[in-house]
Amino acid sequence: MSKAYPDATQIAEVVRGQEVSAKSVIAATLARIAEENQTFNCFTTVTADTAMADASKIDEAIALGKDPGILAGVPFAVKNLFDIAGLTTLAGSKINAENPPAIKDATAVAKLKQAGAVLVGALNMDEYAYGFVTENSHYGATRNPHDTTRVAGGSSGGSAAAVAAGLVPLTLGSDTNGSIRVPASLCGIFGFKPTYGRLSRSGAVLFSSSFDHIGPFARSVRDIAAVFDILQGADESDRVCTKRPPQLCLPQLNQGLEGLRIAVAEGYFAKGAELEALEAVATIASALDVTKFVTIPEPHRARAAAFIITAAEGANLHMDSLRSRPFDFDPATRDRFLAGALIPATWYIQGQRFRQWYRDRVREIFKEVDIILAPTTPCFAPKIGQQKMTIGGEEVLVRPNLGLYTQPLSFIGLPVLSVPIHHPDRLPLGVQIIAAPYNEALILRVAAVLESQSIISAPVAQ
Repeated sequence: MSKAYPDATQIAEVVRGQEVSAKSVIAATLARIAEENQTFNCFTTVTADTAMADASKIDEAIALGKDPGILAGVPFAVKNLFDIAGLTTLAGSKINAENPPAIKDATAVAKLKQAGAVLVGALNMDEYAYGFVTENSHYGATRNPHDTTRVAGGSSGGSAAAVAAGLVPLTLGSDTNGSIRVPASLCGIFGFKPTYGRLSRSGAVLFSSSFDHIGPFARSVRDIAAVFDILQGADESDRVCTKRPPQLCLPQLNQGLEGLRIAVAEGYFAKGAELEALEAVATIASALDVTKFVTIPEPHRARAAAFIITAAEGANLHMDSLRSRPFDFDPATRDRFLAGALIPATWYIQGQRFRQWYRDRVREIFKEVDIILAPTTPCFAPKIGQQKMTIGGEEVLVRPNLGLYTQPLSFIGLPVLSVPIHHPDRLPLGVQIIAAPYNEALILRVAAVLESQSIISAPVAQ
């Protein structure tokens, strides 16, 4: 296989057709990881032996005429907060490294394996998913494949960088305040956060239960749709997982835009960003002939409430360790958790009350439009170690402000796909395609049209 690694669905087609064996695909993947991971620091664990054994089983099944699954032989990896049977689930932490190995795979990992995909390892992240940069004090910083002096974003930085670098075609991450969409934008790939509760989180370490989502990274809309379709389904072991029947998106990708009402978010979402981030939105709006604008009310308050609620919920999960071994945390994580532990209950309650008000206001907007476009990040990937940046003429802290445009959307669990805009003379940026809850198919239809026009794409970083 060349460095320009084929998309997941393309790999599966040639494996199923016996043009290439699953073992050869996985062997090539493991060789690439061994050669290049030291540059990018995406992987914290590589599961080489089990990956080769699983690939052999797929080849045997094909030889016997059995169905090997829709993702037969496709290598994938997951953020190291997903349980992997036989491995300790790190969640980016030193403390969790002392835990016993997981006894079974997370639901999402198991579903991808059942579809024929082959797990090749676990990926770096911000400790306990609390951050936007993946500069982990225990396991090192993950580097952006487009410029290794820059961050990959976070907290799913290893997941995004592994796909952008061409190490694997598919990864899984989690998103609380933007932890899928931010690294997808900075690394120039597709990152999908479905509706809150749409996919099971069972077997994944949570940061903030009322916010956390899981979702895939990939380099094509088709791959995103395929993985989303596989991961859907009720799961009694995750109390927030919906019992709605799956909404298969792959068969709907070619339905086009007829009848869809699309608008651009203005006001808050058109301020405080570098010009290039706003130009990326304008490029997509022009390609879709969008002339309508909408104003989402009070997104700055939604972001403030998101900070309060996630900090309080996250701190509560780690209270025992904060008391007994505070110096074993990443200092940046520890300090934010300690601040979260001191948040008054009245602030948390008021934040939840505002959340309902905000959800109702946004629901009204979706009576008038089907899709909203907005920037994903306000800027290009900052330098590793950079503490401050200038956005809209104002100097702000890097870590919290990379989620400027993502937090007001995950605050109420909306489905969002960050799609990549590449320019030959600069780093990539992302644009969010947003819909009302459970309308993932509409998002993917829009993205498929843009991809067919070559407006969006996710080439392997060179």
